[in-house]
Amino acid sequence: MIKRRSLLLGGAVAATGAASATGAGVLLLSASPSSAAAPAPTTSGATTATGIDPGSIAKYVLKMPVLPHQRPRRVSFTTDYYRMTMAEAYKEVIPGFQTKVNTFNGSFPGPVIDAWSGRRVVIEQTNKLDVPTSVHLHGAHVPSSSDGGPMDLIAPGGGTKTYTYPNEQTHANLWFHDHAHHIESETVYRGLTGTYILRDQVEARLGLPSGKYDIPISVRDARFDADGQLHFEMDDFFNRQVVLANGKAWPYFEVAARKYRFRIYNTANLRSFQFALGDGSPFTLIGTDGGLLAEPYVTTSVLLSPGERADIVVDFSRYPVGTELELRNVITQAPGTPPDVNQVLQFRVTRTERDHSVVPAKLRTLPALRPATVERSFSLLMDESSQEPAWAYINGKEYDPDRIDTTIDYGTTEIWTVTNDNKIAPHNFHIHLVMFRVLERGGVPVTEGAETGLKDTVFLRAGETVKLQATFTGYRGVYLYHCHLFDHASMGMMAQMQVV
Repeated sequence: MIKRRSLLLGGAVAATGAASATGAGVLLLSASPSSAAAPAPTTSGATTATGIDPGSIAKYVLKMPVLPHQRPRRVSFTTDYYRMTMAEAYKEVIPGFQTKVNTFNGSFPGPVIDAWSGRRVVIEQTNKLDVPTSVHLHGAHVPSSSDGGPMDLIAPGGGTKTYTYPNEQTHANLWFHDHAHHIESETVYRGLTGTYILRDQVEARLGLPSGKYDIPISVRDARFDADGQLHFEMDDFFNRQVVLANGKAWPYFEVAARKYRFRIYNTANLRSFQFALGDGSPFTLIGTDGGLLAEPYVTTSVLLSPGERADIVVDFSRYPVGTELELRNVITQAPGTPPDVNQVLQFRVTRTERDHSVVPAKLRTLPALRPATVERSFSLLMDESSQEPAWAYINGKEYDPDRIDTTIDYGTTEIWTVTNDNKIAPHNFHIHLVMFRVLERGGVPVTEGAETGLKDTVFLRAGETVKLQATFTGYRGVYLYHCHLFDHASMGMMAQMQVV
């Protein structure tokens, strides 16, 4: 079993002191780009950064691409059929270099699958990489045979597996990624992620920005060697100082002076982001992991830990043509963190256009909370000493694929109290199969903002406790729950539940 000690603090010693997702208390930094080069901090557990200095990379010279929407190879009355291939390719990720990356169908990050609630999607995945893979559709309500478990592997060099997604859930902002145990940290870092947008008529009838004004954005960080290649090692959070949006380092994106819908995905291994506009102006949060909130929420920032999603509407009609506006990461950073990680991308208002889209005062009716009959407690803990190797646990145990940690009766509604028992390291908590509701954070009921909707991943600062409620229906079988900071999961912070 691969073990690394953690500075692991990964993702985010930075996130430990971050302000809430409502934007209260957030320091909004200058909207002008930083051109100063900053030396990479050296920390125990991470090597001294070498290779391309992030401060030397020109910002806002590459255009952020709109991710390609994958077309099905065949459709029937009930089902859309796709074929996808995992393989290496070369892409211009930073200006002037061709970087070798992992791709789905040649796209970095992977393409967008457009799905509809009640209509099946079947994807035949072929693995042409030199390591085994397992494709997990994050946030999906699927049979365990198609969940992409860490030991349910596709052989390298051309192995194939077919995944069936019934889509028997309401609209949601889903994504897919490798989940092969001990390998996923590196394969995801090198690019094995993709977007899966599940739509339904409830969402479609609202009149929200759509079509070319509905843009998924995958945000993550990276580190590059002197040849412009991705450099991967565990515990390397502080040296991953290049921020990528849709596979480009600090890109720009041209917009019209009208409303846009941005579905933002944090696909980083470890880093949390708190997204805000560079001028501190508000935007409208309309949804999160499991789709739309009950009603829009106006805020100045939103916090996403790895695996979480935010669905926002930005109205650029308040800006004159010619405006350049940054999307920034305003999370409280650890001492010595360079300014580059505070910049994400630049919006350029280049034209005017008519806008008939709206953001209704009521978005959806969320499912009623059922009476809970079972309560459970979970402790997340990892070694924070200097010893090698480091270990990570849920309820004092490392992941064991031959052990069932929690047995759940089908149809049961349960309340889970999850505590981060570390003093420094942040974690988050992802449950496969189900969406959940966040009831409390730190003993305080959740009544507004991002955590009032349907969630599948929740952030926990050091010492923090959250209370979640979920109903386990649809499918029986074995599923995971784990920390979604990939290095922590690789070190053992995963467990298995069996729905019987």
